[in-house]
Amino acid sequence: MHFNVVALSRLQFALTVMFHYLFPPLSIGLGALMVIMEGAYHWTGDKEWETLARFWTKIFAANFAMGVASGIVMEFEFGTNWATYSRFVGDIFGSALAAEGIFAFFLESGFLSVLVFGWDRVSKRMHFVSTCLVALGALFSAVWIIVANSWQQTPAGYVLVSHNGIMRAQITNFWAVVFNPSSVQRLVHTVLGAYMMGAAFVASVSAYYVLKGRHGSLARKSLALSVIFGALAAFAIPVSGDSQAREVARYQPAKLAAFEGLYKTQADASLTLFGIPDDARQELRAAVGVPGLLSFLVHGKTSAPVTGLDAFAADDRPPVAACYILFHAMVVLGIVLAALFGFSLWRLRGGKLYEDKWLLKGLIGSVLLALLANQIGWCAAEVGRQPWIVYGLLRTKDAVSQAVPANDVLTSIILFSIIYAMLAAVWLYIIDEKIKRGPEEEPGAQSHERGWLQAAGQLANPSGGKLSEGEERA
Repeated sequence: MHFNVVALSRLQFALTVMFHYLFPPLSIGLGALMVIMEGAYHWTGDKEWETLARFWTKIFAANFAMGVASGIVMEFEFGTNWATYSRFVGDIFGSALAAEGIFAFFLESGFLSVLVFGWDRVSKRMHFVSTCLVALGALFSAVWIIVANSWQQTPAGYVLVSHNGIMRAQITNFWAVVFNPSSVQRLVHTVLGAYMMGAAFVASVSAYYVLKGRHGSLARKSLALSVIFGALAAFAIPVSGDSQAREVARYQPAKLAAFEGLYKTQADASLTLFGIPDDARQELRAAVGVPGLLSFLVHGKTSAPVTGLDAFAADDRPPVAACYILFHAMVVLGIVLAALFGFSLWRLRGGKLYEDKWLLKGLIGSVLLALLANQIGWCAAEVGRQPWIVYGLLRTKDAVSQAVPANDVLTSIILFSIIYAMLAAVWLYIIDEKIKRGPEEEPGAQSHERGWLQAAGQLANPSGGKLSEGEERA
């Protein structure tokens, strides 16, 4: 049986990246919330904030370990599966990844031990500083990875040189690479998505505790903080998304056209709400949209034309159906999360949120919505770049290693899938057990009750609102 080595290599990298990307957004979002919790403890002297900070630190440490372990694999794949790509971008990526190691990874790992084990061994001020630096390190990691990835989307600050007959990109201006046309907008949008992920995770666990009547004011404080933090992130995400969409329209017009199913360049272009991309007929069938809104959002006036897919050769177009579905799924998830956290914020006034069983169940499930939104958004950005691995410079089909046969790639995909499935099961088990014990580690709390993981698997319980035996007893 013949396998396509390019398709398999892309599938393998997608598998490893998507598994790894389960953890960094949570580290970034959770790190920011830990800083707020510990800062609130120092500001108010309320020991409950310290108890919450200690609890979430345990979750953060387990998540950080998985993020590091899963991220190392991708570094090797650059050399094994994507050798041509590595030679082409080595000068660019080498600088960004080195900066990540110096400014992010060393900062995180250096102060992580103080964060986790230093609660009663260093001063309160020193521990708070370590919490801030670990959270900052997680953010710095995102900065340099986004810089490297954004350069693939909008290359800048480079010159093409030939070395032994092989073309490669060489840095001419480091800061032009760092501040390439898409890096700032993509960084802001990615970090806000990570904040949404952290808020949804904390809200999910806290709502679970409130429904089960556990941890009293601890759960309510944690829930209130996560709802406020999540609502702010959810409302800021569309603003950053609009800024990023205008950048995409300017520098990657084929990607925006695929996102919107815009086959023909036109003025008064509609912002589509629903449609079925049809490449054969070169049109968006059953389209429902707002006339002129896409032109207005991109150019500030409805009469301005928006570039369609007809402006590009067929070989230079992204896969329209995949881009359209991914982009609109991300938008829908973002709207649902904004509505959920916005309504939760409104119900938080007067403490009504803590009594709203169905809204609490929605918050329990919000972690899955945020997870999907982050994953789908990343996929949309990367699929939309196709057929280029470096936009306009190097095609994906030309970037794979020539010495690695397809059968070897397929074998590694199967092995990675098995290993990652086991790692995911271990991670979920550890996290679920820590959540069952809770911030006060109630004895026997996890022995007979259904865990948070099962509760988070559904937005609403069809069994008449009955969540668990623990809720009944509460």
